[in-house]
Amino acid sequence: MPYVNIKITREGATPEQKAELIRGATQLLVDVLGKNPKTTVVVIDEVETDNWGVGGETVTVLRQQG
Repeated sequence: MPYVNIKITREGATPEQKAELIRGATQLLVDVLGKNPKTTVVVIDEVETDNWGVGGETVTVLRQQG
């Protein structure tokens, strides 16, 4: 049973975009590894930009800096 965890910042991904990510990740496992889509689990975690850091700065600060 494959388990895929997608982490994105909480910046307005639509339900349609999330559904497309789930379909795409599932299909990738089917195509590449021959996995059963019925047993493939995909979870999307949305993280506040204050709780995600890159290069020592929060994403909130990086977005503000441009």
